[in-house]
Amino acid sequence: MSTSSLARGALIVFEGCDRSGKSTQCLMLVERLKALGKRVQHLRFPDRSTPTGQKINAYLANASEMQDDKIHQLFSENRWEAVPSMLEALKNGTTLVVDRYAFSGVAFSSAKGLDLEWCKKPDAGLPAPDAVIYLDIPIEAAMKRGDFGNERYETRAFQEKVAAQYKKLQTPSWMMMDARLPIDQLQADIFNIASKVIADAQNAPVGKLW
Repeated sequence: MSTSSLARGALIVFEGCDRSGKSTQCLMLVERLKALGKRVQHLRFPDRSTPTGQKINAYLANASEMQDDKIHQLFSENRWEAVPSMLEALKNGTTLVVDRYAFSGVAFSSAKGLDLEWCKKPDAGLPAPDAVIYLDIPIEAAMKRGDFGNERYETRAFQEKVAAQYKKLQTPSWMMMDARLPIDQLQADIFNIASKVIADAQNAPVGKLW
């Protein structure tokens, strides 16, 4: 079978405010798909291993300062760096489970006061997700979870602004999940969604964002 005739993988993106459980649910989904013999890869943005990612990491850890528009563009550049390998993986039948994507960049930057439409422009043309799974949680509940407050944006006031911006980005196609559910129950619901998304994406072209 030629590579071009392979059923492509799905691009599944997890979004949500800090400490909503995205990383946990991403990893659980990846492990469950692997156990079933599925080709799957976990990605996380920002990718802090790249040169741009190292600059972002220093900024998030409050070890450096940068203007809001510049850090926004750096986050976008960090995503664009991954596009060639993402498209190759999808073409070869690998499903990508992504912890944060362009929606996070727009929500966080617009929460700082930058124009929302301006914030979307640097990411226009990125591979479009086949599904956006949004883990919804009240900020009060997120604050009770471990390590809240360790990074620059983890304050109640700012996270409330981020949540409000996410609402402006949501479309009817987003999968809204209650992040307060027991972890295993939430994972079971997510797995059912992911299974359908993977099946539906097999013969569909990869779209472009915005």
